[in-house]
Parts: sequence; C-alpha cells; structure tokens
Amino acid sequence: MTPINPTHPIEPIEPIEPIDPTEPRYALDIQGLRLSLPGTARPVLDGVDLTVAAGETVALVGESGSGKSLTSRSALRLLPPGATVEGSVRVGGQSVLTMDDGQLRDLRTGTVAMIFQDPRAAINPLRRIGDFLTESVRLTKAMSQADADARAAELIEAVGLDRSALRKYPSQVSGGMLQRVMIAAALMGDPALLLADEPTTALDVTTQAEVIALLATLRERFGTGLLFVTHDLDLAAAISDRVCVMYAGRIVESGPAEVLFARPRHPYTAALLASTPRLEAPRGRLTAIDGQPPDLRRELHGCPFAARCPLATEVCDTQAPQPLPAPGTPGHQAACHHSDRLEGSAVDA
Repeated sequence: MTPINPTHPIEPIEPIEPIDPTEPRYALDIQGLRLSLPGTARPVLDGVDLTVAAGETVALVGESGSGKSLTSRSALRLLPPGATVEGSVRVGGQSVLTMDDGQLRDLRTGTVAMIFQDPRAAINPLRRIGDFLTESVRLTKAMSQADADARAAELIEAVGLDRSALRKYPSQVSGGMLQRVMIAAALMGDPALLLADEPTTALDVTTQAEVIALLATLRERFGTGLLFVTHDLDLAAAISDRVCVMYAGRIVESGPAEVLFARPRHPYTAALLASTPRLEAPRGRLTAIDGQPPDLRRELHGCPFAARCPLATEVCDTQAPQPLPAPGTPGHQAACHHSDRLEGSAVDA
C-alpha cells in the first residue's frame, strides 16, 4: 500500500474562486430540526441545532439510537418513509428540505458526499473500482472519460493507493483499502460537505489511524467541511475541532473538543468519558451508565437523561433544560439544570 502523500498535487475540477464575504458561512446549517415517525410518542430528532463551517470537522457522538445517523443523513434528505420534518437544513445556504428532484440530485452527486460505515455494502461488487469512481462524474458533470480517469487516478493516489487498484474488483482489496476507495469516491465531485458515518468501525486500529489521518489531510487540502459520526470519544477528540454530544434526539452539549472533554458540562458527557476504557485505568469492571435510553413510545416531559443521571432532582423530571453557555468558554454550552456541579471535572458523574 502506498503511504499517504500530503504533498501530492491534485487540482479540483474547477478553479477555486476567491472567498466571497456574501457567501453562506456554513457548509451545513441545521436549525430546530424535528423529525417524527409514525408510531412514536415523541420526535426522533427534537430541535437539533448543528453547524459545520467550511474546512471544519465536527464530531457527533452518543449512544446507538440517539439520532446521529439521522441527523447526518438529513443533509442529503435521506429520511425514513413517513417522516414528518420541521425546522431547516441548509447546505451552502440552500434549503435541502425544499429542493425539487433536480436540485436534490445535484446535491447528492456533487455538493455533499457520504462515507458509509460498511464500504462493501456501498459499492457494486461486479464493477471495477475505476468504473465505480468515474461513473457519477461522467453522468452528472458531463466529464469526458479521459478526464474522469485522470481525476480518479489522482484521487486514488491521494488516498494512499496505487493506480493499479483502479483495475481491481472490490473483492480483490482489503477492507481498509476499500474504505480509502470510498473516500476517493466521495471527493470525485469536489463536495463542500463530507458526511462520515462511523467510517472506521469495521477497520483494525492501524488502518483506522491511517484513514483518520487521511481525512484530516484531505479536509485541509480541499477545505471541505466534515461531519464525523462516531461512538469513539478518543477518535472524536483526535479528529474534530468541535464536538456535539447527542442523547435521545437532542444535542445535550457542544463545544471545542479540547474544552468539552477536559471540562464537560453535562452529566451524560461525563458519564461517557468515565466509561471509556483506558490502558492506565485500574483493573476491574468497566464503569457503565446505568439504565437505558428513553423509549420512543413514551413522551418526555423533562430532561431525557434524568432517569439515568446521579445529579437529577425534581426539576429535571418536569422541565426540559435549555442549552446555556459555559462561563468563560466561548462556543461551549450544555442543556443541564446542574451543569455548574460538573465544572472542572471529567468524571464527576
């Protein structure tokens, strides 16, 4: 496998224009997003606010079922059948939820790209890798076969693979190599926003580190906004500029990665950090968060984490907390009635 070469020259499909101060500030801007499904008593996503600036990496963390993947897929309007949606989702200043079919097709084939968790489920096993990479740009950008082949060759080298991989079938390469192919495919259309839905879960630790380094390098080179969905807090801390912690369809805490992990302001964030395995931790059972996430078939009247929270009081059961800024830390906020009791500690919960 060819090592990653951060200096490899790659030209975008079109010349990069000077930054226009009147252009939208965010690659992704989600405000007040509420998504309800038939048969549920409460929204699956309940008032989600999330932004990703150009060239910024935002990690979205939380337990399974918290709404992370649904939030990221809303940027492509890949929503479940029967979903009722409120709020706004904007990519590059354009409203995704009100796009017609033509605009949505352009969005999905150029403006936004997604790297899925399982690369083998996202690629046709009967087509060569080179054909897979070039097909979409030839059809959607009217690119010639020669130009598409050249673009694919440049990107396949940028992700650390030899050009010979273009002639291979997916079954002839490893999982780590195939995930690199998926990253190259995501970059073929010069997206303004890259969605990564746990792209390293199925990879070994060494390959995982290589893919993360690759994403960081490509983000800096192309100025692409990156929304990174993960369960791994250490991974989130390593790759992201900001972190959003999600629980029961709500963003319960957000802020700069370094500050949030050092001084969490929500008991759920602190509990997640305390339950993360550490090599230096004493031997014995791992710390776990008691209880289960709230059932979608039951309404929530207060804080969704109240039933599992050691700091919960009567107000937590009756009043939903609103996000409040952390004193002295710009951009850091948490939705907790008792966030002041966690100040200065990462494991008080």
